[in-house]
Amino acid sequence: MADLLTSAISDRICKHMNEDHAEAIALYAKVYGNQPETETAQMLSIDAQGMNLSIQIQEKKDTLRIEFDHTLTDSEDAHQTLIAMVRQARTNPVG
Repeated sequence: MADLLTSAISDRICKHMNEDHAEAIALYAKVYGNQPETETAQMLSIDAQGMNLSIQIQEKKDTLRIEFDHTLTDSEDAHQTLIAMVRQARTNPVG
């Protein structure tokens, strides 16, 4: 059976994304979160319906929820969805 998106899996995904893909997280905020001025972002959590980000625009920090276009089934679905989202965002950049 596929692994469920538990809090431990969310923590693992967030740690990986924050350490290795900070640019992609900022791109999610800019494109899918409609925050084109985002300078930096961190992934706080991910669940089957979406992800929660912490974003910084100039001196202001805020949180942002980005919903997925489908309900994720497991961590592999999360992985593939995040890759597809960043690829799509790079073909349709903002600002």
